[in-house]
Amino acid sequence: MSHERHASSATVLVAEEDNMFVDILQEAPLSVHRQRRSIFGSVMYCLLLASYAVVAAAAPWIFVLIPKLIPTLLCSSNVILLIVTGIFQQYLVYQVRKVRLQGYYTFSQKLKNIARLPFATVAYGTALMVLVLVWQPYMRILSVSTLLRIVMFVEVICAGCFMSMYIGCIHQYNSLNGQPDVLKSLYSALQPSSSLEELRYHDGGRLSDQQMALLQYQRENLHFLSEEVLRLQECLSKYQRSDDGSTPQVDLAHLLASRDQELRALSAEMNQVHLELRLARSLIAERDTEIQRIRVTNNEYVEENERLRAILGEWSARAAKLERALEAERLSNMELQKSIAKLRNKPAGPSAEDHQA
Repeated sequence: MSHERHASSATVLVAEEDNMFVDILQEAPLSVHRQRRSIFGSVMYCLLLASYAVVAAAAPWIFVLIPKLIPTLLCSSNVILLIVTGIFQQYLVYQVRKVRLQGYYTFSQKLKNIARLPFATVAYGTALMVLVLVWQPYMRILSVSTLLRIVMFVEVICAGCFMSMYIGCIHQYNSLNGQPDVLKSLYSALQPSSSLEELRYHDGGRLSDQQMALLQYQRENLHFLSEEVLRLQECLSKYQRSDDGSTPQVDLAHLLASRDQELRALSAEMNQVHLELRLARSLIAERDTEIQRIRVTNNEYVEENERLRAILGEWSARAAKLERALEAERLSNMELQKSIAKLRNKPAGPSAEDHQA
């Protein structure tokens, strides 16, 4: 009986070790202090783009008194738009960093890719306008002002589409009601081994980034919980000084204890994440070493193949020389046989004539 108990306890311990991090998504604290991102700046920038589109479309009527200055004014306004877009991109990068610190790594990567597009679009549009001005003497199809208006209008429409995508993503982020997706990165290097072991490394170089984002998210949670503990301690001290604060003292003490326990659990989890990050980096380093070894072996095989091909080419050249020598020898033998046949026929002729005489 005791042996069976030890065996069952050992089995339970092994199962618990295998499933150590499987329930981490359920135990991890919710990001209740998640801040909503504002779309006011994005909407104002879209209105600015709309005004530029109106200027590009109606430039001949707006600048009817100064038609010769239309190209100059369009280029100047596009440069101003480029500067404003560069400043606004820093604001977008700040928003993306805040989303990343809230624990939404995948969402922040998507936003980061979209946040770069408006500035790139305006920069390409400015480059096209410079090309139009440079090639102005060789253009005969449309006027310079028309081409500049077309470039500016298309540029503003594309930037507006990208900003609409960004606003839609921010609205989707504000309506999220779930766990941060950065917690899923804990599964990448901790899956139990199986026949499809290569799938454990599907993240590649993103694993370290995800683990770093997870550490930043846990640090933000620790900061928030520390502030919450300090606030509750102040409230508890106020209620302790009051005379009729018996019931609130019990509630606040229980809440403070739960917050303190949650803070300790979060600190332990953060330490564990540090260990897992080192483990993931060691696994990536081992894979890199193995890849380098395979590359060296492949280079050796390539060199050996080239050497064998050189030897094969040399032997082919020798075989061709031997074939040519054999052919020359065969031709010489045939000539010798013909000469021998002629020599044999010459003595036979005079002897026959002597016999007739």
